[in-house]
Amino acid sequence: MTEQEGVIKYQLKHARQPIDSSFSLTEINAWRTIFFRLDLIGQDPERYDNIGFGNISQRIDSHSDQFIISGTQTGHIEHLSHEHYALVVKAEPHQNSLQSCGLCKPSSESLTHASVYAQNNTIQAVIHAHNPEIWKHTAALGLPHTNADVPYGTVEMATAVEQLFQSGELMQTSLFTMLGHEDGVVAFGKNMQEAAWELIKYLSMAIGIEQQRINR
Repeated sequence: MTEQEGVIKYQLKHARQPIDSSFSLTEINAWRTIFFRLDLIGQDPERYDNIGFGNISQRIDSHSDQFIISGTQTGHIEHLSHEHYALVVKAEPHQNSLQSCGLCKPSSESLTHASVYAQNNTIQAVIHAHNPEIWKHTAALGLPHTNADVPYGTVEMATAVEQLFQSGELMQTSLFTMLGHEDGVVAFGKNMQEAAWELIKYLSMAIGIEQQRINR
């Protein structure tokens, strides 16, 4: 890879204090464990120099821009707890800045999550996974994507995400790939289940393409 995974590139103002225990993490944590088991989120000595990959977030409610997100460098943990999540209190993607609190810092991809949420207040969940099958079959699947020269976790990525929404390419699908971020895939939805099923749907389609090529 030309860049290291898991490196926070934005300006972060983080308060190290527990997030509100009243925030329910049951659903987000269950799906995060599923994606860990599917190797869509995790840490693998054979991938990305053994740095954790993938993250998951959920808006705290439909009237807020704040969201809960899995913490940076938690990819190796199968079952997360409250201490492994952060609350993004304020995000300004085009100013490359973010404010948060929690016992761990938010994911290095938090700025991209914030950019997705900013496009539509009906979006309640965002999943950033890593999957080589979906990623390399971006064209075959007809998926919207950010360009190969756009690095993750940057103002450029936030702008690219905004442009994808404005282009109308995300009217028919709730998933896009990040061609400048190896194996990077982002799914979103009006709830966690919708985002998760979109990701799993394209995973099955990508695996189908792989199998067809093998069987020829």
